[in-house]
Amino acid sequence: MEGGYIRTRNKKQTKKKKETKPILEEYMSSTGLEILIGKNNKQNEYLTNRLARQYETWLHTKDIPGSHVVIKSTDVDETTLKEAATLAAYFSKARQSSSVPVDYTLIKHVKKPSGAKPGYVIYDNQTTLYVTPDEELVRKLKK
Repeated sequence: MEGGYIRTRNKKQTKKKKETKPILEEYMSSTGLEILIGKNNKQNEYLTNRLARQYETWLHTKDIPGSHVVIKSTDVDETTLKEAATLAAYFSKARQSSSVPVDYTLIKHVKKPSGAKPGYVIYDNQTTLYVTPDEELVRKLKK
């Protein structure tokens, strides 16, 4: 540096901006359980990998891009499961389809591969429900 062969480096350190928590969509099932939805890759990442606990139920459309849906309860009834599956189908690319396959499993079976893009996950031990997206039901469940 003194001889002029290499440049001096500025010793300013750039501070990383603290990531703000993404705002998730909140819904309430007809039986009173809270349902959270991530609508983009950052929201999906935060919801699935940070916010949700391991014994909560996670839903996503099978082989179709869409939202991650989490039921914030360890004890989930059939009605809530169907409503959450309808939300998952509605907030996916299959919104206009009928009989959309929606997989559900516990969060503990959902994994993010190392080096994967935000929101990308793999999962196992799933069960598949077939639902038809219903806009009226989605409006009714909105908090």
